[in-house]
Amino acid sequence: MALLLPSTPPEQRQRLLELLAERAYRHGSFTLASGRSSDHYVNCKPVSLSGPGLALLAARMLDLVEPEAVAVAGLTLGADPLVSGVAQLAALAGRQLDALIVRKEAKGHGTGAWLEGPLPEPGATITVLEDVVTTGGSSLKAVSLLRQAGYTVNRVVTIVDRQEGGQEAMTAAGLELVSLFLLEEVAASHAAGQQP
Repeated sequence: MALLLPSTPPEQRQRLLELLAERAYRHGSFTLASGRSSDHYVNCKPVSLSGPGLALLAARMLDLVEPEAVAVAGLTLGADPLVSGVAQLAALAGRQLDALIVRKEAKGHGTGAWLEGPLPEPGATITVLEDVVTTGGSSLKAVSLLRQAGYTVNRVVTIVDRQEGGQEAMTAAGLELVSLFLLEEVAASHAAGQQP
């Protein structure tokens, strides 16, 4: 039996919001990677690592990749399925767009590479993909490494902006942050789903 995904962008967005509210969001008391405490926890991997979830995410994110970009990149592990899904969907649509994975540190063997994938020419435009932006630290690390390697990075596309300073940090670094969802949208959808 074929799995049918919503066909229009508004329907896709709504279904994706429902998946994030059901599978990615938790309300409680949490310590985040940044060390901050929060009542909200968002882990997008149960959505991005599911077939339907990745199909929906790739479609929405591909629409937001800059037209001049030749690759999408992101910091491992959260961005791994995103860059792969977007590159594959681009290929199916007839667009050349490669996927790059940015390691958190250079591997300690072989070539010692910190960037995996088919490397574009220096100066090429790369769009960075992210699952969740809080302070923007992970995205900024990926951007910094890519810029040091000679690539042009102007935009970061994230699934969820937690609205905790990431937007401001991106702006300060000369980046445009484009979010599929704000934390408040996902939290509100989760709360609505808990109603009897």
